[in-house]
Amino acid sequence: MDNLKREIEELLYRNAPDFEIAKVFKKDIKTYFNTLEETFATSGGKDFLVKHTKKIDSILQLIYKVAHREMFGDYAPMKNAVPIALVALGSYGREQLCVYSDIDLMIVYKDIPGYNTKEFIEKILYILWDSGLKLGHRVHEISELYEVSKTDITIKTAMIESRFIEGSHFVWTETQNAIERIRHDDIEGFINAKLDEQRQKHHRYPLTMEPNLKEGVGGFRDANLVYWIGKILYNTDNIKSLPSDIVEESDYKSFRVALEFLFRVRSALHLATGKKEDKLRLDLIPRVSELLGYPQTKEGHTKFAKKVTSSLKDIRLYSTIWLDILTREYRREHDKRFIYPPQSKQPNFNTLLKQLCNHAKEPFYTHPTFLAALIKAKRPERPDKTLYKTIASIFYQPHSYCILTALSYARLLKYTIPPIKKVVDLPQFDGYHQYAVDIHSLRCVYHLENIEDTMIRDLYEKLSKDERAMLKLVTFLHDAGKGRKKDHHYVGASLFRIFAKKLGFDDTFIAQGERLIHYHTLMSNVAQREDLYSEKVIMGFASHFPSQKLLDMIYILTYADMNGVGDDIYNSFNARLIRTLYHQSIEALQSPALLDEAAKRAKKELSLKKHPQFKALKKSQQKKILQIPSNLLFLRYKPERILAIAKRALETESYEYQISNENYLTIEIIRADSINLSFLLGKLSHLDVVNMDICKLFDGLKYFKIDFATQVGDDDIYAIEEIITASFDPTKKSLPYIPEIKKEDIDIDCDHSKTYAIMHLRSKNQRGLLAYIIDMFDEMGIDIVTAKVHTLKNRVRDMFLIEKNGNFCHNVEMITDKLTRKKK
Repeated sequence: MDNLKREIEELLYRNAPDFEIAKVFKKDIKTYFNTLEETFATSGGKDFLVKHTKKIDSILQLIYKVAHREMFGDYAPMKNAVPIALVALGSYGREQLCVYSDIDLMIVYKDIPGYNTKEFIEKILYILWDSGLKLGHRVHEISELYEVSKTDITIKTAMIESRFIEGSHFVWTETQNAIERIRHDDIEGFINAKLDEQRQKHHRYPLTMEPNLKEGVGGFRDANLVYWIGKILYNTDNIKSLPSDIVEESDYKSFRVALEFLFRVRSALHLATGKKEDKLRLDLIPRVSELLGYPQTKEGHTKFAKKVTSSLKDIRLYSTIWLDILTREYRREHDKRFIYPPQSKQPNFNTLLKQLCNHAKEPFYTHPTFLAALIKAKRPERPDKTLYKTIASIFYQPHSYCILTALSYARLLKYTIPPIKKVVDLPQFDGYHQYAVDIHSLRCVYHLENIEDTMIRDLYEKLSKDERAMLKLVTFLHDAGKGRKKDHHYVGASLFRIFAKKLGFDDTFIAQGERLIHYHTLMSNVAQREDLYSEKVIMGFASHFPSQKLLDMIYILTYADMNGVGDDIYNSFNARLIRTLYHQSIEALQSPALLDEAAKRAKKELSLKKHPQFKALKKSQQKKILQIPSNLLFLRYKPERILAIAKRALETESYEYQISNENYLTIEIIRADSINLSFLLGKLSHLDVVNMDICKLFDGLKYFKIDFATQVGDDDIYAIEEIITASFDPTKKSLPYIPEIKKEDIDIDCDHSKTYAIMHLRSKNQRGLLAYIIDMFDEMGIDIVTAKVHTLKNRVRDMFLIEKNGNFCHNVEMITDKLTRKKK
């Protein structure tokens, strides 16, 4: 600064033009802003803002000096004699000027003949504009300040936090007198207007994961409002100096810690963007957190964002309590159902919680005095049996959301509901959720209690009292497992089970709740990503909810969860998809055997997903394996075996086979090209087939595994290889051996499922039996999805799952006639 002063003095001595002087100021300002990151690194939150404010003060004071010298030359009067004063307004007046915020300047004057005050003011402003400072300015005569303040509440607010910078102290004294009059003018109107303004801003800028640090919930405007009203009522210069019966020292410490942190965050936000910016966008978190010294890892970013949300909530809490005390006698109450704490001195926490539960038959708002009572109330170090009983009753109330919101505002959610401890204030960097986990969970409970979809509301109202309470607890805790290394679905289910036991829920309800949390994202994922007319998809989904009650509950939970994410997440489009899935699944419940099969497959898929070999595959390859239509592969084989078959299939272009001849002959074939299976079986009909599996894989591939009763000689292996190769030649034919099959040996069910028919064959074992059946199916264009062939005690027990393509179910009588032809 000394160098700047010397340079300006030299220019003034040379009578340099104003633009040249302004260039020097501009250069100095640019240099100063380029070094701000270094200053920030070694400064506290408010300390940095004060330093920045003082720097701007010094520039304005020097510009005033330049204008003063140029106006009066060697005959310059004392500053007090010139009826002009430079006054800081707004954040600049509070010494909280952030890096790229507007510099709110008011020039106050008295128009006395002979001083050329207007020319003096113009000269100051021209130099300021040319120097490149981002200036917001007002110019007023002292006599008009009062009338001007009545034109706009924002102007009045700025004026009551004025601070003298430079010029005439006489003018400043008169200005203070005018401000004192302004301060006492229409106090009730000012207070109610500012409270209305706050409500509007809170509605416009809720506490999301991209908070507005200035205008939003818990932001600087909430803290400023306490100061402004304190200034109006007590003429105090800061919040700390308000009377102790309003602001207790212990509360102020927590408030100040939060405010100090947010000062640093906002300064870092300005430095990171190089402009005035109040919204902490997700994409800015890495740079802002880096400026604040956080590790540049996901954990570091999470820790930073969590502290931002926590600090905003602290500001919200204490400003709410203090504003209530400050404004009580002036406030025009809105039509709200407030509840107040009991008149008895120092009620304990359990008493207050019971009172909240008693009022939750209807929606209510917790009065700030109740919040103050909650945070001061005596409570055990951790919830005991008596308190757990009251906590359980929260979830039996029609409006639990109001109770949980009160606990959230009082920063007591972690204490009251321990399983949510790790997710309070926890950000969700998934590009989907708009709120921290605990706020999202609260919103989900709200939407559960205020269901707008009439069908879903009817389902919810049909639940028993205990079922609704359990579902409400599930809704609140469904994401409680987030923030850990393990899958949050499993962690959340475990946390729910432990907590629900403490609350006294029945084991049946606990088991249902675990299942719902375990699969709470499944319905929305399946509805929006899968083919809702695929029987495999529907059966796979419904197998997780094998009763109408569970299906109803997951539907309700999905509705609440999606609505809790953010605006327009649950819309008419995905609502139709989810409803379609729900109705399709209700139909699936009518087929318990298929559901059981789907459930077993789902369990095997889960084991498969955890397998290291599966995890090592590409995502596209994993998807192919999981979409294999044949359940047989998953029900019959272990994960390692499934992976071995799938890996071979992924490398198969035409066909490949393997022959094993250790204890008995086994042939495995994976083919893309058509295989003449009847030819193969016909050529090997001298060998008894004891088992055969046919499984549809992916990309048009099929897997065949044929087990024979005995070993073959080493010399026979080469002949078998030639037969297998020849099976891929469509011109090859074998003379069919027509077996004896009775009509009662055949059972065909075309209503097995929407997609598949099933045929069971139970007859005596005969040479060429399987070859004959396969040849007939090939001839009629019947596609076998899965075949399970088994021979025991000279009897075959064969099962064929057949795709409904029109060739099977439309020709049942013909198929039966062909199969039962007598041997010629």
